[in-house]
Amino acid sequence: MVSVTDNNTPVLLLRGLTREQRHWGRFSSMLADKLANPVLGFDFAGSGELYQQRSPADISALRQSVRSQLQNHSAFTGKVHLVALSLGGMLAADWALAFPAEVASITLINSSARPLAPFYQRLRWQNYPALAGLFLLSASKREQRILELTTARAYQDLQIVSQWQTWQQQRPVSAGNALRQLLAASRFSLKAKPACPALIISSQADKLVNPQCSVALADYLQAIHQQHSWAGHDIALDDPLWLAGQIAQFIRQLC
Repeated sequence: MVSVTDNNTPVLLLRGLTREQRHWGRFSSMLADKLANPVLGFDFAGSGELYQQRSPADISALRQSVRSQLQNHSAFTGKVHLVALSLGGMLAADWALAFPAEVASITLINSSARPLAPFYQRLRWQNYPALAGLFLLSASKREQRILELTTARAYQDLQIVSQWQTWQQQRPVSAGNALRQLLAASRFSLKAKPACPALIISSQADKLVNPQCSVALADYLQAIHQQHSWAGHDIALDDPLWLAGQIAQFIRQLC
């Protein structure tokens, strides 16, 4: 295979709706252990370290809030591997289309896009009442409910639940920012095929996003598609070692 990158090309992790880099849990270090490439993580506007900023209601603007951080980082060599979950996958695809020379590869985990999948698959309609009810819960109960919706097993880990509740207290994402991020996701449309190599990863047991969305993405991008048999939407929490192995193998093949 012709080399499109090297071991100095950083891997940038992009999280999903209202989440921050700490929510990757053990996955970040597991991936770093399997690769010679630097593994980086930045939050987008309105979440994590940038929680006090106003979230744009546009994927391109959210992407730019991350891209500007990468451009100022010493590890950035001009190219980057993007590893992205859910909403983060939309940022990655948008980045690859807007700045193709910068993106060495994209890995999209349980993501989706218009017009490849209908709205009721991109966010399972069965969850609409539960998602709407999140805003009525206390902060600690909200985090526990999010874990129940997005994981198959990790929500039973009391340490993870406690960590997420603590992080929410430290860097609370406002209801306004959450709604603007949701609006950005609902508006996103994949209008062309990125030129870079792509890996699609999905979960058969995803309760939040129908895995058919990933099937549609893989077909459209003519990309490798790996599917986990039992993990929930957040594979990084349910089975981080499996996920790190799949992504590391993909990236190493490009070097």
